[in-house]
Amino acid sequence: MKRLWLLGLILGLTACAATATGNETVTKPASPASLPDLGPAPELTNDTWLNVDAPLRLADLRGKVVIIDMWTLG
Repeated sequence: MKRLWLLGLILGLTACAATATGNETVTKPASPASLPDLGPAPELTNDTWLNVDAPLRLADLRGKVVIIDMWTLG
């Protein structure tokens, strides 16, 4: 299942890159200095996680690349 998701992401990014003509105007993202400091990230408080043995905590994720994909049902 994870490989299928990764394959879809790669194909989607490849399709986006293939449609670029090279004439588009590229805007620079805001530099980190211009973003407000909102303080430390709030702790992850939910106790139900998929595909892990124990609840995740921010301290356990420090120094790692983290992608959070949020979905709601309803």
